[in-house]
Amino acid sequence: MLNFRNDYSAGAHPAVLEALCRTNMELTAGYGTDPYCQAAADQIRSLCGQPEAAVHFLVGGTQANKTAIAAFLRPYEAVVAASTAHICVHETGAVEQDGHKIIHLPTPDGKLTPELLRAAAAAHTGEHMVAPRLAYISNTTELGTVYSREELRALRTACDELGLYLYCDGARLGSAMDAGGTDFASYGETCDAFTIGGTKNGLLFGEALVIVQPGLQPGFRHCMKQQGAILAKGRLLGVQFDAILHGGLYLSLAAHANALARQLTAGLEALGVPLLADSPSNQVFPILPDGVAAALEAQCAFEVQERLEGGRTCVRFVTAWDTQEGDVEALLSVLRGLLGQCS
Repeated sequence: MLNFRNDYSAGAHPAVLEALCRTNMELTAGYGTDPYCQAAADQIRSLCGQPEAAVHFLVGGTQANKTAIAAFLRPYEAVVAASTAHICVHETGAVEQDGHKIIHLPTPDGKLTPELLRAAAAAHTGEHMVAPRLAYISNTTELGTVYSREELRALRTACDELGLYLYCDGARLGSAMDAGGTDFASYGETCDAFTIGGTKNGLLFGEALVIVQPGLQPGFRHCMKQQGAILAKGRLLGVQFDAILHGGLYLSLAAHANALARQLTAGLEALGVPLLADSPSNQVFPILPDGVAAALEAQCAFEVQERLEGGRTCVRFVTAWDTQEGDVEALLSVLRGLLGQCS
């Protein structure tokens, strides 16, 4: 069975497992106060060019988003996000559970724009409505699209104008950086806070939350504890991030996933398969005849993105750090045969 369902099904990159095994019997302080978490945090501050940033390690992306937004906002303040954003469609109302409304805006490519932020701010005025306070973006987006450095800077300018925090969910930040030419420093310069995703790029689990804005840093560990987001064996997070960030491994794994996605995209286009979005990252969204999508399930694991009119289904293929070139060729071969039977 081929597997293009997601980029986190495999365990962990061998370098990460080696580091965990090598340090397994060490006894350190708990709750992220160990030397490995400190070393990984120092690496991140250096990579981002933000020596005063606060760095916290959490287990998963939903936990990081929920905890950060709960800590950053007053009870009456709201989040502005694309309607396809992860916090809108894949987190079971975790943000709303803490009492923060999400103002979700339709956008064709999964990206927020300065114009959308201004429109949201203009539509919410006075004490009878929630007050927009945080712009949530993800890079890459849920449609595989990528914010460029220039787009991030434009959002930063708009947020300053409107009095909004800019928060980036970086669950696939490595893929975004490889696909869009940005770097860690770009996020340090433009975002009040952002995450560096490890779960989807070679770690067993783990996300790093980088809080650049000094006003958002005090008391954050209190919020983490209240949200159940401080891992007792915090060293397990620090060891993994310390290993994945050394020698550029984090970015090289993302580049591998993106390269195979480009190979897959080229093969789909050669077969005449249309795509839902122009994704330069490791998520690919082909539109298949319903019969082909149904038959493919017997040979390949994938997600259905949405059902379309005219007997068509948009599916999602995701390449990962562990995907092999042969996997891509095998998938294209299966599709070639199914499409041939359908024609």
